[in-house]
Amino acid sequence: MTRASSRWPLERVLFALAGTITLLSAALAASVSKWFLLLTAFVGVNQWMFATAGACPAAIVLRRACRLRSALDEQRAVPAPVQEVAAR
Repeated sequence: MTRASSRWPLERVLFALAGTITLLSAALAASVSKWFLLLTAFVGVNQWMFATAGACPAAIVLRRACRLRSALDEQRAVPAPVQEVAAR
């Protein structure tokens, strides 16, 4: 397995990051202050931004800082198999 194929695609990292921040903010809201629910709302807004526009602030940062690529970009980079047509 090559190093490039063992890396998580951008969407998977975003999903893991959003889940982690949501759980953290819920725990902080329960134990420290209800104002931490604003962090949960911020994560939700960013998820909707990514779903509708294909980008959000976290996706832009991860693409630039960590050089992550979308799963769709990786699929496009692999050439389609050439189908041979039988000569008639």
